[in-house]
Amino acid sequence: QVLRQFVRHDSDTVSSLVLERSMNRVQLLGRVGQDPIMRQVEGKNPVTIFSLATNEMWRTGESELNQGGDISQKTTWHRISVFRPGLRDVTYQYVKKGSRIFVEGKIDYGEYTDKNNVRRQATTIIADNVIFLSDGGMRDKV
Repeated sequence: QVLRQFVRHDSDTVSSLVLERSMNRVQLLGRVGQDPIMRQVEGKNPVTIFSLATNEMWRTGESELNQGGDISQKTTWHRISVFRPGLRDVTYQYVKKGSRIFVEGKIDYGEYTDKNNVRRQATTIIADNVIFLSDGGMRDKV
């Protein structure tokens, strides 16, 4: 969908400005790598942080249709940050290592300086929705 906005110039001529729509959206389904931690940097709101593993599997060999060949797997680890106050607190309290969850959010590329004063890059998923798919310690609490 293309949005159009009319802009009036100083010369009173009207021209249209076409705005492009863009999207930064991620959906992940996987298992939590460790119990979440909550961090608070001085002067900023707290954040709940945890890792999420996603697995990709494929069959190698002559033909993917028959049962021949080997099965290969790749695990990718994602750093998840939850800032939204209600979601942040529920995630910290109920998500546990091994829980199967679905995360929606956006990708954030940031930089930080490590303890050795070296600049590092970090890719983080900023979650705005977390759906619990296995109990992971939530039994009878929700």
